[in-house]
Amino acid sequence: MKKLFLLSWVTAIIAVGIAFPVSAQDQPGFTIERLLMATGIENREPVGVAATFPADTPKVYCFLEAGNVTTDTTVTFVWIHDGTEILKTSLPLKAGFRWRTRADKNLYGLTGDWKVEIRDAAGNTVKDIEFQVR
Repeated sequence: MKKLFLLSWVTAIIAVGIAFPVSAQDQPGFTIERLLMATGIENREPVGVAATFPADTPKVYCFLEAGNVTTDTTVTFVWIHDGTEILKTSLPLKAGFRWRTRADKNLYGLTGDWKVEIRDAAGNTVKDIEFQVR
């Protein structure tokens, strides 16, 4: 009886996988291991990591560590201030186990709510990070 139940359960899982396959196009071709906001980058690592920055902060960095990059691709950092898209920065990710990159933005004293969206080569948002300038 237990074997029959287990066999039915495995068959159901396989049927769902066949009916709703995940296509390669739905996957960005990499994973995001770390996504951080910082006031600087030293020795390829973020420093001054925070979620809120003082209004007199001149520049912030969005640091991205990608893993399992299957093929060379591009990611776009989309900077959004108080709901308005203000900057896009496209950068390469090279195939490999680990790839680190960063984009920076001069703040010019713009206080408020910020968000950086990470978009894959197809323009799909893979992940985002929010921060404030006060």
